Amino acid sequence: MRTAVFSTKPYDRQFLTEANRAGAHELAFFEARLDEATARLADGFEAVCVFVNDRLDATVLDVLGAGGVRVVALRCAGFNNVDLAAAAERGIDVVRVPAYSPHAVAEFTVGMLLALDRNIPRAWARVRENNYALDGLIGRNLHGRRVGVIGTGKIGAIVARILKLGFGCEVVASDPFENPEITALGIPYLSRDSVMEGSDVITLHCPLTPDTRHLIDARAIAAARPGFFLVNTSRGALVDTTALIAGLKSRMVGGVALDVYEQEENLFFEDLSNEIVEDDVFQRLLTFPNVIVTGHQAFLTEEALANIAETTLANLDDVAAGRPLANTVTATRLAGASMS
Repeated sequence: MRTAVFSTKPYDRQFLTEANRAGAHELAFFEARLDEATARLADGFEAVCVFVNDRLDATVLDVLGAGGVRVVALRCAGFNNVDLAAAAERGIDVVRVPAYSPHAVAEFTVGMLLALDRNIPRAWARVRENNYALDGLIGRNLHGRRVGVIGTGKIGAIVARILKLGFGCEVVASDPFENPEITALGIPYLSRDSVMEGSDVITLHCPLTPDTRHLIDARAIAAARPGFFLVNTSRGALVDTTALIAGLKSRMVGGVALDVYEQEENLFFEDLSNEIVEDDVFQRLLTFPNVIVTGHQAFLTEEALANIAETTLANLDDVAAGRPLANTVTATRLAGASMS
């Protein structure tokens, strides 16, 4: 199947090429993101392969459909960047990678929490300058602290298990759909408000839907335990960044570790070290000493990249062979999405 691969980085090319070693698909790699201005690059292709910051609204889908595209292959789990209803109207199938390596994101989440709690980035920066003073680096034990896991799909469940069994945290959970793996660990399900009110740490593992957009907003922060830590390795728009900054200034939020940002589309995955970043909200966020931000890298392990490539090409195999699509995404699925 002739496939235009957008938002290509060297690691994408490497792992997709290795997964396609039998040559079943003709892959054309484009560094550009898919949007209205670049959609014509896919003319003559049967499929497009896209990532989290590619935009597939109705206008883009019109161009793709007119150029012959009949399938959108997401090489990620999230699908909030696709107008699923418009895709269905145009007869374009949408497939995704529902689970690539949940351990990759879960382990990174815990790493971010430890780095934040124990001031590891600040300590590393000091040592680089031969400053070995420990003032201002005091952390707290994770053992015995209460951690609220919001979203208990595959990733959230692994995070809960690591924190409960590995660190001895008191873990509570919130999700519209209870996961038996969570209840088997003796972790109680509570309302989202109860989790926010009683937790020292909140970690987010949700899809982005209309119900979860700005899940952490001014109201949620005001109701939370003062000084709580927030970790988000899920979707940027789960957090209202302006409200988060206000919470940091008021000390209601004690620390933040983010691998995602709601306006990351024009920032992440690019080298902007020689540019002036005009996003004032993001720049303000980076000024806080108790904030850690990474550039959407929680998924970035060899195992995850291999799984993503293999599942993506298996999805294209199914389309080419006319088989039922196990990993298809529909507007109905979006409306009833569980947290993951």
